[in-house]
Amino acid sequence: MEAARTKLTRVLSRTFINNVKDKAQRVMGSGSSFKGLAKYSTSAATVVKDYEDYRKSLYGDITHKALLVDAVGTLVVPSQPMAQIYRQMGEKYGVEYSEDEILRRYRWAYGQPWGRSRLRYVNDGRPFWQYIVSSSTGCSDTQYFEELYNYYTTEKAWHLCDPDAEKVFEAIKKAGVKLAVVSNFDTRLRPLLRALNCDHWFDAVAVSAEVAAEKPNPTIFLKACELLEVKPEDAVHVGDDRRNDIWGARDAGCDSWLWGSDVHSFKEVAQRIGVHV
Repeated sequence: MEAARTKLTRVLSRTFINNVKDKAQRVMGSGSSFKGLAKYSTSAATVVKDYEDYRKSLYGDITHKALLVDAVGTLVVPSQPMAQIYRQMGEKYGVEYSEDEILRRYRWAYGQPWGRSRLRYVNDGRPFWQYIVSSSTGCSDTQYFEELYNYYTTEKAWHLCDPDAEKVFEAIKKAGVKLAVVSNFDTRLRPLLRALNCDHWFDAVAVSAEVAAEKPNPTIFLKACELLEVKPEDAVHVGDDRRNDIWGARDAGCDSWLWGSDVHSFKEVAQRIGVHV
């Protein structure tokens, strides 16, 4: 019975995704783009509600046993623009590039294949970030790099995306839903969560530098589920990157919601799971 239910959940999840895509293609190609978009929005909302009602029929009012949360861009965001920090800290080390130039070079360097290993973040990620910093600023001074590197482990560098996150996560845990962070990050993530005083919110942390797999590789999501002792189909992941978070989680068998599109706050996440805050 349990195996049949698990299989049905996965099939319906895939059907839900494909249904939305098919409706979007049919509707958007059927005339006025504005009318098509309105029809698509209504259709997509109906499919979402049908799927959530289905999960409730299986699992009760709480639709998922675990919530997986992306770190950067979902749980936390930089407090100041990266290029501004690189420029300000770099002035005493001879960095002369403008913030626009630093940002352009940063994006170029970050998008290049990382040839030293199949992963960017290995252990503390220093070799990768040294490459990024020197490529972005033209400065290879070790002291400059260490100052930047250490800054991004402090609460000065980051803040929580959602000021109500603590209250919401407390309610989610009280409802019996387990919580984990799933992030492409180096080993600074754990001290960063401690610095932000939010590490105790989570039952587990799956960080790519420790798991040796980066999103969208489903391995990192499966590891999070293993740490939480839940099946992938019983978990939903929330993240801000469609490829890394949404597609990666679905490849692992989890549900997934796009931060800033499917959901806009953790209170909304809780409500969709069936937790009242």
